[in-house]
Order: sequence, then structure tokens, then C-alpha cells
Amino acid sequence: MSATEMTMDTADEAALRELHASLSARRRPEDVAETIRELLGDALAPAEARVLERAAGGSLKRRIFGFTSMAQEFARPVGADRQVSRACELFRSAYPLNHDLCANPGAVEAFIRAVGKEIGKVFGRSDFRDHRLSHLERLERGMELSRRGYNKRFRLLARMEAKLQRLVREIRKRELQMMGRSGLASRLSWDEFAADRDAAAFAAYYTARRNLRSEFTIDGQQRAYDEVAAMLFARCERGADAGWWTVAHVYPRVEVFGRLSERQKGALLGRWYAVLREVAQVLEETWTRSGIDRSTMVVRRGNDSTTWNNTAGAWNTARDNWIGLLYALGMEELLDRFLPGKAMRLIAGDVAAWHRDAGTEPDRNLFVWNELPLPWRVLSGDEECTLPMVVDACRRHGLDAEKSGWMAPRAHGQVAPFRPTPELVHGVTVANPFLADMLRRLGWFSGKPRVQANAPG
Repeated sequence: MSATEMTMDTADEAALRELHASLSARRRPEDVAETIRELLGDALAPAEARVLERAAGGSLKRRIFGFTSMAQEFARPVGADRQVSRACELFRSAYPLNHDLCANPGAVEAFIRAVGKEIGKVFGRSDFRDHRLSHLERLERGMELSRRGYNKRFRLLARMEAKLQRLVREIRKRELQMMGRSGLASRLSWDEFAADRDAAAFAAYYTARRNLRSEFTIDGQQRAYDEVAAMLFARCERGADAGWWTVAHVYPRVEVFGRLSERQKGALLGRWYAVLREVAQVLEETWTRSGIDRSTMVVRRGNDSTTWNNTAGAWNTARDNWIGLLYALGMEELLDRFLPGKAMRLIAGDVAAWHRDAGTEPDRNLFVWNELPLPWRVLSGDEECTLPMVVDACRRHGLDAEKSGWMAPRAHGQVAPFRPTPELVHGVTVANPFLADMLRRLGWFSGKPRVQANAPG
């Protein structure tokens, strides 16, 4: 048991555990605010309690029918449950795996390797023509399987290896989606998170705000840093033992990084640079196979827009953190020689048309994106992108390179008023959560053929 747990009462620990779990989920800010109210309770000043109540008052716990149509976590990859179940029917050496283990790549790989020994299959050698054992080789190993029975088992293991590769890719894509939304929040350990309650409260609430779904609009999305987040951040600033290490994982600002020790800054700098390299690889892979129109960044048939946008978000988040830490360490001169650009997200065709009809000016960031080298080519050293190049490109297209985030960490933005979380169906707001759930199931606003409801008999 850690020192944190030994000094914490049961109710407080339960609330903190719930908040910690929310870092890798997608809970509504109102519900996170209600848990924060339960955690901080009497420690809140009357004015702070009133601000928090603006959000907590809309929590599901306070509704007669506590229901939301919105999923409360990021979509998880489909595990290998079906394949494992089939293997248990065919292989004597197979053993059952529970649902969680069927979604764990390490457990699935160990399973494939273990049962593969039964038919002499080497993991990774799955070519049906070249890697199967011959009839004589099977006899030498004492196998009593028919050719058809052997082939059936070989094919299943080959499919399981392909499934394992897809599972690894989908888990990585899910992690990048979370990272693009809320930084390294989901990687905070329990002990790190629980070390300071004010920092934990801010990290959990701000993460929930960052995880809000995009709305179908041309007016811009909600700003994550609202009045509730500002109040919780102010509590961190007043606290004697504020957990700035926790805050720094979710809120990449110079004033936050400046409160870390030099060792902590260096550790985060290395961590974020490693993330940049990982994300750059996925960006390049997605770009290569998607045929994206760089000049417009409007989605076309064949574009993997979900993967691209999630990965671009992860790149921009990692880049913001990396740049902010360079400034905090006094190493910003590095940017004079090496400054990969931001990655632009793809925009839906109907939203682009809406912008044109409304007479909205084109996004000037798009012009800068088109002028600078692709960021993964800069990171690999194949092309050069420097601070002067970025500043010149921004100036030519009427952008302030510093305020637009192309060359410097972002400062505190304007504090947004709290706004209730909307019930969305593919980005369209629907007032009633039960109606939203029905419309989603019927395919409304999805761009796909709608499901026909049965006519009353």
C-alpha cells in the first residue's frame, strides 16, 4: 500500500479512483465535476462551489433518468474472442482467455505461439504455400491429423496472426486519439495522480473538456479551458504542494512547465519527442495510402479521415508540448534550425461547402501547411524546416507565427463560460438523449442510408 492510500479515507479514495479512471474514458464534464464536488467538498470556498455547481448540476447522478446517448469511453478495438473460442474447439493445447485478455496483444500472441506448437507452426511464418509442413514432416512429428484437419488449424492460426497485427494497430490508433485530445493524461499512474487532489481535480476536469466531441458547425468548437477549469487551476496555483507534474501531462503551458524541476522537464521533453517520432510514422503511413488532397484537405473517397485526424491531433499536441518544454528549459534556440510544422486535419466536404456558402475566409493555416515541408520528412531529416522558414510562411499568409501556435507555445486563452455538454448525433445537436440514441441507431446525419423503422401494424 502506498503512502497516499494510507492517509486517504475510503470516500476520498473512491472519488479519486473514479477521476483517475476518467482520464482514459470519455465522461461528460458534468459528471466529472460532480465527482470533484464529492472529493473536495468543504475544502471549496463558497464562490468556488458556485462555479463548480454550474457544471455538476447537470450530472447524470442528479437526473431522474440518468441517461446519455453518448459513449462514455473511446471505442475499443474488437478482440480475438471469436478466434480464441474456435481455437479451443480445434486444439487440445488451447486454453480459454477472458474478454480482457482477448484484447491484450501480449496474451493473444502467447496463445498463438502455445497452440501453434501442436501442429509445428512457427509464429510469423503463415504463408499457406511455403510454410506448411509436408505430409512426411507431419508423420515424423507424430501428428495423426488429416491433411484437411491440419490445413484448417494452420489457416486459423494464420488468421489469428493477422488479427493480432490489426489489434496492435487499432490499440495504437486509440492511444493516439486519446493523446491528441488530452495529452499524456491516460499515462498518469495512480500514485502520480493521487499525490495532490487539486491537481487531480483539474487534470480530470480539463481532460473531460478536451475529450468533448466535435460539433457540426463553422463557428469553431468549444474551448476546453472554461470557467470551471480556470477555478480549479487557480486552486493549484494557491496550493502549497500542487502536483504540477500531473498538470503538465494535460495542460502544455509555459507557466506550468516552469514549475517543474529540471529533471522533470527533461523527462517530459524526452517522452514527447519519442511520441513525435511514433506519430510521424503513422502520419506518413496514413498519408501514403490515403491519397489526401493537400491543397484543400477536403475529405475525398478513399481517405482514411478518422485515422488521419486522430493522428494529426496527436502530432499537434505532442508538438505543442515539445516546443513548450524547449522554452521552459531555455533551449528554444534549437527551433532556429529544426521546427517541424503543424499537421492540418481533413475537413468534411459538406462543412467546406458550408464555409463557402457563408462567405468564410479560407483558413490561412492551410496555406502555411502547403508551403512548408511535410512534418514527418523534417523529423526524418529528409527535408529542412527552420524557424525563419515558418515565420516567413506565416507572414506571407497574414498569420502571426507566435499567436497561431506555429513557432511558440500557446499562452492562456480567454476563459470560456461553462456550456452544457450537447447530445450529438454525428455532430448534430439533439435536445433529448433518448431521441439522440434512436436517431443514431436509425442512421440519421451519418451520410449513410437510413434504417427504415417498421411501420405500425
